[in-house]
Amino acid sequence: MSDSSLVPERQLLFSPELAATIGLEEAILLQHLRLQFDHQAPQLRRGHAWYSAERAALQRTLPFWQLEDLQRICRSLVDKGVLLVESPPLAESPQLVFAVNEPAPAAAASPPPPEPPARRSAGLLPALWAPGEDLLQLLGLNHNIPRQFALDQLEDFICYWRERGEPSHAWENKFRQHVLVNWRRHQQQQAEAFRAPPPPLDRHWRPSADAMEIMARAEIDVDFIEQAIPEFILYWRERGSAPAELNSRFIQHIRLQWARYTTSLSHSTEPQRITDDWQPADDVYDILRMSHIDADFARAQLPEFIVYWRDSNQVQTSWNSKFLQHVKYHWAKRHQLEQAGSSHAGIEGPGPAGRTRDRSLRDDLTDTSWAK
Repeated sequence: MSDSSLVPERQLLFSPELAATIGLEEAILLQHLRLQFDHQAPQLRRGHAWYSAERAALQRTLPFWQLEDLQRICRSLVDKGVLLVESPPLAESPQLVFAVNEPAPAAAASPPPPEPPARRSAGLLPALWAPGEDLLQLLGLNHNIPRQFALDQLEDFICYWRERGEPSHAWENKFRQHVLVNWRRHQQQQAEAFRAPPPPLDRHWRPSADAMEIMARAEIDVDFIEQAIPEFILYWRERGSAPAELNSRFIQHIRLQWARYTTSLSHSTEPQRITDDWQPADDVYDILRMSHIDADFARAQLPEFIVYWRDSNQVQTSWNSKFLQHVKYHWAKRHQLEQAGSSHAGIEGPGPAGRTRDRSLRDDLTDTSWAK
């Protein structure tokens, strides 16, 4: 209440629906600024009605806000696309020059303009269109967007709207929204670049219970899943870091391999003996490649595989499946030996029984555990 009168000062009114949409502070300031419509004639520029409000008057009529609060709420209204501002920040300017972001009504032009048309008709975007210098300055003042960044978005903006072939009354406003979207995306990418990379994948990692349940519902064989886990771990350990959505990646990996395995390894239901010139199907090498197993390594196992099964005189319904298991077994065995050798490098004397030098030649030649 005023100190010099018993008459209450003018009350501030605001729309509850507007406050729920754009915020309480924003609704109060916006409707307070609309009072300027009753006291001054607007200036029509670029299809909008522009008004001005003195900084001192705003501070006097809105005493519960500091100057920083007024500037913050103005910036919020600009970011939400409700208000257009042409003046520098209130801390640097004695007045606020603004317009509500809506087409100016024909009645807003109190004095008739020198030329009859008060509003330009909508038109297509010219091929050599460029934003005004005022807009570039406003982007810098209100959003701290560098001038060069805004200009770098111009080519994509022109290509996009010319391909759409849509007319518009306010190309500068569309360009402003285009720059704001790209600027926020740019800032998000910069923030993500500073995040610390995830730690390396633990060699004892196991898929979660939820992931196992999802794969079980897809009727994927549990043994198939178990055999794929070491290959999956090895792949991500070699890459240096594992993704955050590790279980989702594993489910996707298993589904892909299982689909390839069940559909590509077609074979007859009648058991047959292996022939001297038997060759695995091309799909076998594709599956091994997906398991990060070298194709040359697989081909090197083929002679021994054929000799063993020819001598055993056994029959199988799918020699492709047998060969796939054979190669995977020897590939895993080779990696176990390499890991054992690297962990005991330079150490003489007794060691794990799985190392080559701790087994006899007879053990190696008679090892047929891969065929079981």
